[in-house]
Amino acid sequence: MNIKEINNKMDAAISFFEKELSSLRTSRANPSMVENILVDAYGVKTPLSQLGNITVPESTLLTIQIWDTNLLNSIEKSISDSNLGITPQIDGNLIRLPIPKLSEERRNELAKVVSQYGEQSKIAIRNNRREFMDKAKKDEKENNLSQDELKKIMNDIQKITDEYINKVDKLVLIKQEEILKV
Repeated sequence: MNIKEINNKMDAAISFFEKELSSLRTSRANPSMVENILVDAYGVKTPLSQLGNITVPESTLLTIQIWDTNLLNSIEKSISDSNLGITPQIDGNLIRLPIPKLSEERRNELAKVVSQYGEQSKIAIRNNRREFMDKAKKDEKENNLSQDELKKIMNDIQKITDEYINKVDKLVLIKQEEILKV
């Protein structure tokens, strides 16, 4: 049982959670809001970030410089179909995405989505805990561990799990404050 391995798995869950949070829209433009939108390009679902340059010329505007103008309609449709609530404006091979101010209702909806993402992340962390505890129990049954060693390992795993659950809770609070701030 390797503590480093446990931490790596838990860190992966946190990283995924942070990536999900960064894709949520606040009133400020951020390229991560759109870079993972999948576009049907050349018969394959391709992330938007691989089809053009995404820039933030001002705090309430995203621009996407498309490399292949034949994909404009597919990209526009993918952005419109995403849950961002942003209407793309096409100007040649440039797509402008003005970021409107969030209504209070939409802010509350996004705060709930943050909570849902947080719960999913906590479930992933608890699944990691169960996996490592099962390994430890298996080692104990195979007489590779004493009962005292098993208890110590179980306590260590639980402490690590609690740390990561607290990290998720803090990230949820920070993101909710950011979303709810007018």
